[in-house]
Amino acid sequence: MTSSDSKYSSPDQLSYRDAGVDIDAGNLLVERIKPFAKRTWRPEIIGGIGGFGALFEISKKYHQPVLVSGTDGVGTKLKLAFHLNRHDYIGIDLVAMSVNDILVQGAEPLFFLDYFACGKLNVDIASKVIEGIAKGCEQARCALIGGETAEMPGMYPDGEYDLAGFAVGIVEKDQIIDGTSIAENDVILGMASSGPHSNGFSLIRKILELHPADVNLKLVDNVKLLDAIMEPTRIYVRTILELNRHIPIKGLAHITGGGLLENIPRILPASMSAVLHKGSWAVPPVFSWLQAHGNIADDEMYRVFNCGIGMIIVVAPEHVDEALAVLTTHNETVWQIGTVQPNRASDQRVLIV
Repeated sequence: MTSSDSKYSSPDQLSYRDAGVDIDAGNLLVERIKPFAKRTWRPEIIGGIGGFGALFEISKKYHQPVLVSGTDGVGTKLKLAFHLNRHDYIGIDLVAMSVNDILVQGAEPLFFLDYFACGKLNVDIASKVIEGIAKGCEQARCALIGGETAEMPGMYPDGEYDLAGFAVGIVEKDQIIDGTSIAENDVILGMASSGPHSNGFSLIRKILELHPADVNLKLVDNVKLLDAIMEPTRIYVRTILELNRHIPIKGLAHITGGGLLENIPRILPASMSAVLHKGSWAVPPVFSWLQAHGNIADDEMYRVFNCGIGMIIVVAPEHVDEALAVLTTHNETVWQIGTVQPNRASDQRVLIV
């Protein structure tokens, strides 16, 4: 059939770049991020970046190793990162959400993989994001062992991207922290958050839309409101693992989506509740601003935000003093915020009094 006989007209010769995907940009990004990733490497890594899969050898120091895995994203905090053109530290949030989750079972994070998806790849922005991911991995002492960059024209608005992260950690089978030993009168310690972390941002953005004039408001110590809101999620890996070497930790809860009210019950035996005391910890000014300007009820605050507590630790009463000493020695701000008590109502597992 000749071209004149076809009902289809032949296009000019096309390339993948004509369709919106720039392979050369992807290759340039890989070269740029190699130094960031290399700073995070551990001795267990076999090979390097660029293979179809990442190889990681389990250390022989473990007798009955159990792998613990977790995955998460950053959520709509990304929308503010796009609007503010702040891409340097959003990668820390990505790492934190996964490594803090696997940490609560006593796992040492081993390695991390990321997924970066966009409509059109901007190498400069992607490099900043992945450098932030590498910084988060350095804080967590885990290796950035691999990842995926997906350029998908038409899938995302110009200038936007999405992130997902995947962490794998390890713990001895007989040292898994699962909350089963938690008992009446055990003490609840709260480790300070750095701010909202990566949760509640749909509500945060709504409140900011209602009060646009406050975006440059200065809070305590001359910290701007937006800086307080965008502060990266705190990574608790080093201090929790150090604490676990000193005392037996009965339970850990990472305060993420669902806030204090929904995360603490995940580690409690069915017969137990957590009783927390208002005023026993310092609530950062950013939460006071959000509550006042969003007219948010107390219960909703505790259900949506961490309200200043990023990680919960449950210990026996006789270990409280040592726990506080270890954590403060390692520059953590921590408070004794409550106790574990028998469950009086199945629908109220966390009482804040």
